[in-house]
Amino acid sequence: MSSKTPQKEMKPQVTVAIKKRSRVPGVMITQFVEQLPAGKTTPDITRKPMAVTVQEGKKAFFKAMVSGEPAPTVAWGRNKGEVDDPEKYKTRYDEKAREHILEVIGVSIDQADTYKCFATNEYGKAVSTATLNVIEVSHKKKSQTENGQATQDFRSMLKKTTVVKKKKPIPPKKEGEIDPKLFELLLSAPKKDYEKICFDYGVTDFRWLLKKLKQMEKERKDEQAKVVEKLEDVKQIEVKPSGKAEFSFNMTLQDPNSVITVYKDGTSVSYDDENSKHSLNKEGSNYVFSIKNPGPEDAGLYQVDVEETNILTTDFQVPAVEFAAKIKDVKVTESEDAIFQCVLSTPLNGITWSKVDSSLEHGDKYEITVSEDKLTHTLRVKNCQIVDIGAFYAIAGITSSSASLRVEDKGVQFVCGLSDTVANVGDRAELSCKLSSEASEGCWYKNGKLLTGGEGVEIIKDGACHTLTINCCKKDDTAVYRFEAEGRKSEATLNIQDPPKLDPDAFGKFTKPVIIKAGENAEWKMPFSGGAPMTIQWYKDDDELLPATSVKIETSETEGQLRLTKCQRKDRGDVKIKIKNEYGTLEAVSKLIVLGYPGPPTAPKVVSAFKDCINLSWCAPCDTGGTKIVGYNLEKNKTGTNYWSLVNQKGPITDTKYAVKDVFEGAAYQFRVSAINLSGAGDASIPCETVTARDPMKPPGKVTDLKLTSSSYTTFSLAWTKPKEVKGVEDEAQGYYVEIRPMECLEWTRCNAIPVTLTSYNVLGLKAMATYWVRVTATNYGGDGEPQGFDKYIITMPPPVRPKFKGQNMKTFMVVRSGNTVRLNINFEACPLPEISWVKDGIPVLKRVTITNSDKGSQLLIPTSERSDSGIYTITVQNLVGQESFNVEIRVTDDPNPPGPIELDQNIPGTVTLCWAPSPDEKRDDRLHYMVSKRDSFKRTWRTVGDNLFNNKFTAVDIMPGREYYFRVFAKNDMGLSAPSESPAFAIKKEKGKFKVNVPQIKSLDFEFPPSFIVPLKRRTAPQGYECYMSCAVKGDPTPRVTWYRNNISLNTNTNYHVTNVCGVCSLLILRVGPKDTGEYKVIIENKLGTAESAMTLSVRGITMVFKFLKFPM
Repeated sequence: MSSKTPQKEMKPQVTVAIKKRSRVPGVMITQFVEQLPAGKTTPDITRKPMAVTVQEGKKAFFKAMVSGEPAPTVAWGRNKGEVDDPEKYKTRYDEKAREHILEVIGVSIDQADTYKCFATNEYGKAVSTATLNVIEVSHKKKSQTENGQATQDFRSMLKKTTVVKKKKPIPPKKEGEIDPKLFELLLSAPKKDYEKICFDYGVTDFRWLLKKLKQMEKERKDEQAKVVEKLEDVKQIEVKPSGKAEFSFNMTLQDPNSVITVYKDGTSVSYDDENSKHSLNKEGSNYVFSIKNPGPEDAGLYQVDVEETNILTTDFQVPAVEFAAKIKDVKVTESEDAIFQCVLSTPLNGITWSKVDSSLEHGDKYEITVSEDKLTHTLRVKNCQIVDIGAFYAIAGITSSSASLRVEDKGVQFVCGLSDTVANVGDRAELSCKLSSEASEGCWYKNGKLLTGGEGVEIIKDGACHTLTINCCKKDDTAVYRFEAEGRKSEATLNIQDPPKLDPDAFGKFTKPVIIKAGENAEWKMPFSGGAPMTIQWYKDDDELLPATSVKIETSETEGQLRLTKCQRKDRGDVKIKIKNEYGTLEAVSKLIVLGYPGPPTAPKVVSAFKDCINLSWCAPCDTGGTKIVGYNLEKNKTGTNYWSLVNQKGPITDTKYAVKDVFEGAAYQFRVSAINLSGAGDASIPCETVTARDPMKPPGKVTDLKLTSSSYTTFSLAWTKPKEVKGVEDEAQGYYVEIRPMECLEWTRCNAIPVTLTSYNVLGLKAMATYWVRVTATNYGGDGEPQGFDKYIITMPPPVRPKFKGQNMKTFMVVRSGNTVRLNINFEACPLPEISWVKDGIPVLKRVTITNSDKGSQLLIPTSERSDSGIYTITVQNLVGQESFNVEIRVTDDPNPPGPIELDQNIPGTVTLCWAPSPDEKRDDRLHYMVSKRDSFKRTWRTVGDNLFNNKFTAVDIMPGREYYFRVFAKNDMGLSAPSESPAFAIKKEKGKFKVNVPQIKSLDFEFPPSFIVPLKRRTAPQGYECYMSCAVKGDPTPRVTWYRNNISLNTNTNYHVTNVCGVCSLLILRVGPKDTGEYKVIIENKLGTAESAMTLSVRGITMVFKFLKFPM
């Protein structure tokens, strides 16, 4: 049975099983994958279900909280059976509390089991268990008689079913090691019991255990803190005089519903009410576990667990011992010692001594001793008093012996003795005590001398109460006073103190305010009395005053004086004197008032303005100068002048408002005001804003023709038309405010604090691609008109521009030496900001290629190039308007290796054919070709005879007999030439014969023949952007005329093609192949005897070429 959080369920795909521990004890996590993806987590049970104990027939609830990404699915199960019966089990998810809940309806005995909670997602699974304990309810039915027969209650015949839980046992003691039980007991015992517990387990020196015990104690407290808020006052198990064995502790639980389990030797103990064998009672936070009528079978190690966390461990030992001699009743006189003694049948290290239900411990009051043979145990009660009367118990194991203690009174007693008293000089002091007998008489002593009364001392006896009164205390009354009666005595100390005191008249005079004018002196005097030494301190507004130029302090034994000279208004405030000695402190506070000129009022406010009158108002100053404000002076300043003139020439203004009529229409004015008190006029206020004397204006209307003239990513420009003036309704606009509001905000922001007079405005400092609402408000002296805005929001971006590439020198082909850096910068123009992508030969570039984009260009960077980086790189720039692509071929190569050895062969007289082994770079560089140079023994200079050779064979012509020829073959690529491959010397000997003249027979010979191809056009493939070299060899007599065609159009006069014909070798060179060069190429040779043709079809980037050879006889 499962419950789901609002998340799509994911079916786990288990590939591994990695066990992990949760932070929550008792939760086990299994991870299904070796490495978790970013942002994903395995499930965890953050609050596991708790064990539940309920009565039969009630409901039980298990609650759990889980976490994980994605959100896990929660399922429930049990060890013995299923939880899929909807009449017995219900699961649900509480959205508010985020809890998964399993509800067991009408719990029965057979449902007591261990229940499991599973949290699963695609990355793992978390499991936690909880126990359901069921308490059977006994049902008693009255006997009913039906048909004369009694009906039996079979339920009452059933035995009570108890679910017994087992606790993980403590490891057994190994030979030569400390018993693990010892550590469990020490963790729960107070330190004063360490020695006794260790002695019981045969450990005499336990100091070496403390370090390990301290570490275990820290770990145990960390575990307990998860379930227990507070644990204190833990008491070990002991037998009480009532016959019960008890242990107790004070505990506050984190969860009041937590289950408390008591174990005996690892097996749970059931506890019910106080009448059962075992009981656990709770009063407030105090828990008491009791064993009624304990016997030897109750001995064992008792442990208390909250949930699964150990709280307390105690060892209940029941030795086989009896009292050979029991303790006996004792009768003593008060203040004597009482001794109880018993003898055991078996030696014990110690027994329990107690009084009522409290155990007695060895100390100042009680002395507990054991004889050397550990059979005789003694309790000494020292200095017995009446309160010690009662029963005392000696408890050995589960056997006890009791006896009573009687204490006889040996005379009168102090029911209440004297107590130390403190009094001030001149006050009344009283010492009193109470005896147990009213008939007893007594005497008073002062420092050991008998007092008889008189001289202000009264001795009074009122029944059992005896009182000594001193009516007016003096310093010499400080002494130790003692009262004695019938051999009993009680004494106390009377301390007479002399704290500072002030004369009431002087105090009243001091607290009156001191009023002076600015520049005058202020003086205070305060007489005092009290015990010396006396400390006098003066304060002003809680800051201590120290002697200075303007502060004079004088102090005598009976008076303190303060004088402040040349006081100013800033010196006003509270003046305090503090008088202190060892017995107390007194304070008195006065006030200093310095009269002076008043402070400035607030700046005048323009209430209204007309062409012949300006109405002003202001507020009175906060600082009145210490006296009443009697009036104000108002001044004006006409804009363009530098002097202020008094407005109220006839006398001070008594109100805080005034109408200024001495103004000129159209003139601008500023006004300021100063207050006047009995000392005179104070400082003037700050001037008000400039106001013009003219009649009020009506606010202007809305601007018209509001439009956006230009925009960029951070600015835009606006223009509008001035609103029309409507007499009496809308006056002329004198300025404009431009306001913007981001779409996500509700408040408008003004771009210009001062109105602009132009009907255009540039808004600056905007966010790129942000959306704004914009409006313009016309304003004049009459106020702001209604704003005029756009119907649609404005996006801060330039006008849309389709992507296009910029730069006249943009490279389409680039050669880079292997190992060097490839840096390719492409500039473009686009708006809005485009998306930029790079591909190499149609495939996204590798991670080692760094792409840096900006709003105006993109850079491709290969830090260390390799030959595999060669290819055609395509950048695509796309935005909302369109997209554009640009191709750049990058060839990464290196200096070519030279070709192999050269072989020479003469097939035709006057020529020599060179054959050489290919360069090692030929297979990995399709642009590699060869160049042949020749040198003969006559000219001795090297001359190029063949270039752009894409095969490994070349025929050199014009070879003359009698000369030696040398040849060099170079490999050539985009980086340049390789080292040459040298040929051996080649020579044709010139044979000299005898001179003989033979007159030949004259015959007519014809050497003419039609044209033909020695070497036709051969297959040649060149990618787009590369060179394409086509060649063929022809012969014919007379020498044939050679014409190149593409798609039947002659190329001989086309400057885009390089056509050569050297000694019958015809060549056509295309410097850079493009799509426009595709088509059929053919060579036509012709003379008067005939025509021959060789053709091929050229396709760019892998298009095949078909060759034809045609010969037409003439």
